[in-house]
Amino acid sequence: MAERTPALHGRYCVVIPAYDAAATITEVIRRVRQQGLPVVVVDDGSRDHTAALASKEGALVISHLRNEGKGCALRTGFEYALRSHYDGVITMDSDGQHDPSDIPQLIRAAEVQHAGMVLGNRMANGALMPPVRKRTNQLMSRVISVVTRQRIPDSQCGFRLVRKEVLQDVPLRAKRFEIESEMLFGAAARRWKIISIPVKTIYAEHHRSHIRPVRETLRFLGALLRYLARWR
Repeated sequence: MAERTPALHGRYCVVIPAYDAAATITEVIRRVRQQGLPVVVVDDGSRDHTAALASKEGALVISHLRNEGKGCALRTGFEYALRSHYDGVITMDSDGQHDPSDIPQLIRAAEVQHAGMVLGNRMANGALMPPVRKRTNQLMSRVISVVTRQRIPDSQCGFRLVRKEVLQDVPLRAKRFEIESEMLFGAAARRWKIISIPVKTIYAEHHRSHIRPVRETLRFLGALLRYLARWR
């Protein structure tokens, strides 16, 4: 079956799931807005001033009353983007790890290569990634590449573009970090083209990951089993 092709050109917004990100969210939003794109911050039950700071910087803020997980936060942002008739969404993490100056490359790649999803690929700078996260990511990416039959070198990168047609077509149920994999499984099953482009990655002392490798690997396996049961 041929790959499905989304319509080209359109409006995009940046969706940022955030949890206790007061130390970084202001600078992230400022740099995204320099790219001329609207910002939607989904405050996932933060205990600090994330929501107030994001709103002050001009982001539209959607707040969860309690922490529900990255997957739930992204799904909330996707629902808003679809209701607002955006043609695509760029997702970014709130910790300042992703460089907003790479956003135009994601959009250009999606439109020139007719891709349903464009993933940032951090592996060119993989030496900077914490060793445990790097090994876990490499393992997951190999498995996903085999299962989806598409080359996906950095499956766990949260910096990605997703076209509205993919969001409308792929059912999502993941609540936490396994949503990164669930989106890829679902998009591949629906025959959407997935490509990757190199992006810069910024690791600093203040970056604090909420990822727990063992727990997230188990959730990844759950997403894989659901994919195999549903689509195979």
